[in-house]
Amino acid sequence: MRRSQVNIMLIVFLALMLLQSIRAGEFSDPKAWFLNTLMILPGVIVGVAFHEFGHALVASKLGDPTPEAQGRLTINPVAHLEPFGLIALIFCGFGWGKPVQIDPTYFRKRRRDELLVSVAGVVMNLIIAVIFTIIFRIVISSAGSAFYGGSSDFMYYVELMIYYVIQINLVLMIFNLIPVPPLDGFNIIVEVFNLKNTEFYRVAYNYGQWILLVLLFLGFVSRILSPAVMWCMNTLFSIFGVPLMV
Repeated sequence: MRRSQVNIMLIVFLALMLLQSIRAGEFSDPKAWFLNTLMILPGVIVGVAFHEFGHALVASKLGDPTPEAQGRLTINPVAHLEPFGLIALIFCGFGWGKPVQIDPTYFRKRRRDELLVSVAGVVMNLIIAVIFTIIFRIVISSAGSAFYGGSSDFMYYVELMIYYVIQINLVLMIFNLIPVPPLDGFNIIVEVFNLKNTEFYRVAYNYGQWILLVLLFLGFVSRILSPAVMWCMNTLFSIFGVPLMV
């Protein structure tokens, strides 16, 4: 399929997702939507930047100079955010960052090292979620939590922003573990089960992105993500002594 056809299909898909958001009343209160978007943006920026940095860092440590040569060995979000993907995420609930390019020919043990690079992004998201859970615990313990019923509007929004950083990093972690290309989960199962030279790999690689779009549009992905993210979040909160969400 030509790139122009792919772009047209992606635009049509995003238009349909936007229409779904409008019909669901996402923009019925523009002020509330704008404020909520401001609260979510730091989590999106941190999550995407560190996810891609994780890929770049591990690939570099394993001997591939490509990420550093392309300016990806940094936590600077500018190097990792894709403008159209960020806009799509804000308005349509689905977006993407700029994928880190690697050259596996530099790896000593190609299958092992490609697996490590694939896992690195989701591990980085988990690390960020853990760090911000600890920060969240410290903040809500320091002066009484506005998030859990206090009266300070300023602290409420600070805590809400931190909460979203945790939530969005868990969303990115779990979403990217879905075993459908072009997500990391597909690369992980390919390397674990050595599927790269199989017919399954060829078919999945060629059509996986369309399967993913269909799953997203029909809501199957959200049915997996919502309970999985809530379970992970409540597990982290329980470990670090944060009041559980109900």
